[in-house]
Amino acid sequence: MAETLLDIAMMHSDNLIARAREGDKNAQGRLVQLWYKRIYNFSFKFFFDHDLAMEVSQKTFISMHKNIAALQEISRFKSWLYTIAVNYCREETRKKKSNRSYSLSELNPGEAEESYRWEESLHRNENPERQLRHTELSDLLQQCLMQLGQEQREVVIMKEYEGLKFREIAEALNISENTVKSRMYYGLDALKKIFEQKNITQESIGYGI
Repeated sequence: MAETLLDIAMMHSDNLIARAREGDKNAQGRLVQLWYKRIYNFSFKFFFDHDLAMEVSQKTFISMHKNIAALQEISRFKSWLYTIAVNYCREETRKKKSNRSYSLSELNPGEAEESYRWEESLHRNENPERQLRHTELSDLLQQCLMQLGQEQREVVIMKEYEGLKFREIAEALNISENTVKSRMYYGLDALKKIFEQKNITQESIGYGI
């Protein structure tokens, strides 16, 4: 997959992170712009729910603003940010299990809505039939992903969809790399079985598991 300008900017954002850590509000805002889509996508794949993904994303960046000064190693910014996101995903999962209500009105949804609309606009010019097939396929894969246990789903999303290294996932989840690899192995094995049950082939989805 070819790297986009956004990918390149994210990989060379050490100076931005350093300035943000020192309290530079413009640098902090730029980090939100660079990372919002990634954190939203991770959260959406975790829940398959737009509102929950927005909730987690907004809370993640509010926390980033409040706590980035305490980040000791700039090189660990990515895993640190995913740690925050994972913790909020787990928090929302606990809320769902206890049937608590949550409201987006406590946060400003404007930026999140804008990001979501921008993401949706990427497919606006596609052939309608192709776009429909893409949407149906994405939904089907997401439904399969949601059948995984939470621990396996976290790792599979981070590795297969977000492209994190095993070391970065281990840092984000505060577990060993061996544990990450084990969860990844069992997660992918479980996905294969789910695909088989639904008669989904690698050829039909173009996804190499």
